[in-house]
Amino acid sequence: MRLIDEILSDSNIDRAILQVKRNKGVSGVDKMTVDELDEYFYKHRREIRHSILNKKYKPQSVKRVYIPKPNGKKRPLGIPTVVDRVIQQAVAQVLMKKLDSSFSEFSYGFRPRRSAQMAVLKTLEYINEGYDWVIDLDIEAYFDTVNHDKLISILREKNVNDSTTLHLIRKFMQAGIMEDGLVKPSRIGVPQGGPLSPILSNVYLDKFDKELENRGLRFVRYADDCNIFVKSEMSANRVMKSVTLWLERKLFLKVSATKTKVVRPPESKFLGFTYIQRNGEWKCKPSNQSKMKLYDKCRKELVRRIGIARPIAVTFRRINQIVVGWINYYRIGIMKTFIDDFGQWLRHKIRVIILKQWKIPKRIYTNLQNLMKNSNLHFTDEQIYSVANTRLGLYKQACGHVINFLISPEFLGKRIGERPGLVNPLKYYLS
Repeated sequence: MRLIDEILSDSNIDRAILQVKRNKGVSGVDKMTVDELDEYFYKHRREIRHSILNKKYKPQSVKRVYIPKPNGKKRPLGIPTVVDRVIQQAVAQVLMKKLDSSFSEFSYGFRPRRSAQMAVLKTLEYINEGYDWVIDLDIEAYFDTVNHDKLISILREKNVNDSTTLHLIRKFMQAGIMEDGLVKPSRIGVPQGGPLSPILSNVYLDKFDKELENRGLRFVRYADDCNIFVKSEMSANRVMKSVTLWLERKLFLKVSATKTKVVRPPESKFLGFTYIQRNGEWKCKPSNQSKMKLYDKCRKELVRRIGIARPIAVTFRRINQIVVGWINYYRIGIMKTFIDDFGQWLRHKIRVIILKQWKIPKRIYTNLQNLMKNSNLHFTDEQIYSVANTRLGLYKQACGHVINFLISPEFLGKRIGERPGLVNPLKYYLS
């Protein structure tokens, strides 16, 4: 069976439709939504198949959108139409099945049964073996600078020789980008945002992976993030210069002269992690930037005017989603002290919102009395009255002894009606 026939098989297309629907996402330039896919392919599947086989299929231009980066800059994304996403997904599924086993074992991005955490643990393995000089490699605008001819050549080397498949891939890369109502041609690059981009990026950089393997170098790559590990500063500087020249000459990629650097583990940042030495052994931990990102995300949900205006149950759900997701990603790192401090900060912000929602001293007094009746605590009526009628601001009021004990982590963690329990970050991390 030809590769293109496998791509266009009903079973593969159906899987692709299902995956695109699962991923959801915004509409492309034609405004079609994922909810319209089933009906569209029911009517036009044969027509689409025929146009691809005859090399007449023309992908629509991708919609340019920008997402903010931690450094304040914006990352450009290209959003294909939902129909093009299905075809890209169908191609990606078959290419992944065919090519994944040929990729380097030290490549971890966009691959099945591999993760960022596995990549970080591999870096720890190298560092603890004494390869503790790190070449932090930064490729400038990688996805936007992939050379189309070189990519097609590499695909041919990997026995992707079906002309119709290669023609379709090239058409997707040349679809153009619509921005501000104008379509710009795509002569280089693979726009981020489509299902095909990840597998193509791995195909392109696999050439680099194999070069590093042939040189006997220790490295870990996740998409375009690559760290190389050596035993001395002299070796590190030599390797950095050598691989930079190789990337520029062989793959036509530009390596950032300012961001590519030789560092020791504590100065290295990889996939949101950095490194710390404990009792003679290197461990990983979330970087300061990653920690601030967690605070910033939660802070946006806990702004008083937002938190007060909506049910506390909604706030709890959103906060739980952010915190659980963050901890799940960074769980392999050392962060007990940080998580404990963060949990205390989080509960304080929640207490401020609860007190503000109770609003008037009488209601605060009544609710605190009710909380005490349902607890084993024994605050006096005078103490509770004093808290409810204090002239202190909400921030200081929420720090008080009575409030901290009555609106306790245990109380916040209980499910009450539609309100889910607020996750205790430290308990969740240690569980």
